[in-house]
Amino acid sequence: MAIVESVGKIPLQDPPEEEFSAADLTWTKFGTAEHHDVVALIPYDRVDAFIIGECSNVECPTRFHIERGRKRTIGSLKEYKDDEYLEYRLYWCSFGPENYGEGGGILPSRRYRLNTRNRAARPQSMRGCTCHFVVKRLYARPSLALIIYNERRHINKSGFICHGPLDRDAIGPGAKKIPYIGNEIQQQTMSMIYLGIPEENILEKHIEGIQRYCGSDAKVNSLASQYVHKLGMIIKRSTHELDLDDQASIRMWIERNRKSVFFHQDTSESDPFILGIQTEWQLQQMIRFGHRSVVAADSTFGVKRLKYPLFTILVFDSRQHALPVAWVITRSFAKPDVSKWLKALIDRARSVEPGWKVSGFLIDDAAAEIDLLRDIFCCPVLFSLWRVRRSWLRNIVKKCSTIEVQREIFKRLGTIVYSIWGGINTASALEQFMLDYVDQTAFMEYFKSSWLPKLEMWLSTMRNFQLASQEASGALEAYHVKLKAKLFDDSHLGALQRVDWLVHKLTTELHSSYWLDRYADESDSFQNVKEKYILSTSWHRALQIPDYAVTLDDRDHLFAKVVSQKDISLTHLVWNPGSEFAFCDCSWSKQGNLCKHVIKVNMICENLKGYQPSMSFRSFEEVLMDLWRKPVDDSFALDLSLACTHQMLDQIQKLVELNNSTDIGTVVNNMPLKWVSKKSRTCIGKPSSSLALSHGSSNTKSVVVHKKNRKRKRLSRLR
Repeated sequence: MAIVESVGKIPLQDPPEEEFSAADLTWTKFGTAEHHDVVALIPYDRVDAFIIGECSNVECPTRFHIERGRKRTIGSLKEYKDDEYLEYRLYWCSFGPENYGEGGGILPSRRYRLNTRNRAARPQSMRGCTCHFVVKRLYARPSLALIIYNERRHINKSGFICHGPLDRDAIGPGAKKIPYIGNEIQQQTMSMIYLGIPEENILEKHIEGIQRYCGSDAKVNSLASQYVHKLGMIIKRSTHELDLDDQASIRMWIERNRKSVFFHQDTSESDPFILGIQTEWQLQQMIRFGHRSVVAADSTFGVKRLKYPLFTILVFDSRQHALPVAWVITRSFAKPDVSKWLKALIDRARSVEPGWKVSGFLIDDAAAEIDLLRDIFCCPVLFSLWRVRRSWLRNIVKKCSTIEVQREIFKRLGTIVYSIWGGINTASALEQFMLDYVDQTAFMEYFKSSWLPKLEMWLSTMRNFQLASQEASGALEAYHVKLKAKLFDDSHLGALQRVDWLVHKLTTELHSSYWLDRYADESDSFQNVKEKYILSTSWHRALQIPDYAVTLDDRDHLFAKVVSQKDISLTHLVWNPGSEFAFCDCSWSKQGNLCKHVIKVNMICENLKGYQPSMSFRSFEEVLMDLWRKPVDDSFALDLSLACTHQMLDQIQKLVELNNSTDIGTVVNNMPLKWVSKKSRTCIGKPSSSLALSHGSSNTKSVVVHKKNRKRKRLSRLR
């Protein structure tokens, strides 16, 4: 095979099959005599078809993940070679590159070694597979992709086949008859086991999954039944205590799960303990839902009950539910320590997606390092009231005897918070508040000790930062409630002071719960799980209440009545309607939660006269007014303020139009034309129908034009 030194001399290939693999391409040596690679040139829009074809290898069925990625923008290079990349992706077989099947070492606190090696290792474990290839979208010709296959064989470093039916050590002598169990099927089965779903239902779904890779027969069903039963026994017998010593146990867990740890700092005289956990699935969700969107934090969970408090990074998924994408276990929230793991988290995301960027960061703690968040994420910081509201309401209900006093105190506190934009003296209002309710001794003692010293800091944060909506606050509260229910179960009270127990609960039960929720929603399966997931936030439960079920007090605007949807003879009373500090008499609200009745009433009141706007709208209004206000002199600052204001209003108008539209086609057609080159123009969101090919290609006969009605399979199917 002759060596080619120019990309222009590599023939462009476009197999007619819907999916194709390396066996369908003719490979060329590209480079010099000293160093050359085996490459093939294909249209960039066929890369997904190539990856799907490679995953369907009969001898070694697998999946490929992006191990590394880089990206450039057009115009960033003044001089470049013909093989320079615009986008670079390194795809690696998901059975590698790590090898987790080589056994473990001696436990730190034991004098003997446990014989834990499984001679019949499961095929979904990491086996050190070296199969990988590079996809380079060419800088000079963006419509083409150069595939560089570094290792086509699915072998380990020793040169042996390490997975698939040809691997004799994978699953014993009957390897060719064993059905392939991919990561998705295994994660689905594990999630259902952790959530306590009956084994019969788990087996049914497991068999449905493996039938995508092989036919259905009695042998396959028998082996699947054995697999599900054994996996269930392994999970039930597994324990968080890998060692009697908690520190030694957590070190062992880290050693075994390095791909799920993005930052670790052991305890020393100068450094506190920090453990950052993020699974590969969580990383994918952070990149998917966090890019150009809002990332949130549930901070300081379990300060009083856990050995180390838990800090959670969350994104908002396609239904605007809070989805945990990283957990940080540490006692230190000092600026230098937070900076370490935050930078490590962002670096991990950008190693996969270089252009990953956050549009806003939502906090729930006024003591957070706001300047640090701004510097690292380079985005605005928003503030959520849910933690303040929940703490006040829970203690009011707990420490005040009558419901009349409870709702009046909650309303007065809301009035004090709303006054941050009214120019009212907060200190005087607080003093009058404590005098009026001096007889409520229990609550006043709590308020003076827990909130009065730091209340000015919290009010200042509310005044200076954009406040989050009720939907976002409800989503954060829903995650907090679910986390609390999982961790603070009575049966686990003795293990709260062990870090390995906390890590085990997060990475098994909680992770499996969210994985199954997302899988059920996206695949439209597990209808009971999907319905429960959709209605897991108060906002979505409020959307189920019809408008006619709400009756307002049109005279004094003091209360609203909401008819229960489960029992129409039951009516809930909501006092102080239209406010975030509305008080409902339902049981969910009395636990301190933002209930669906309050949200539904506020949805109706926001468009009516006589009701105060929500605090999130008020804070947004203040931001716009600050931008709009004319400077003292007619200077450039006025132009900048007007430009920023109009830009923000234009973006809001487009978002409102997109949200209210029932046909995305009309929104796209109304978008303005965008000039993309000197030769042609197109509308934003409309892909060009022509396939751009290089004029310098020496083998145009191998080019096959695709039918326009060909069905495309997305790469997301592989994840």
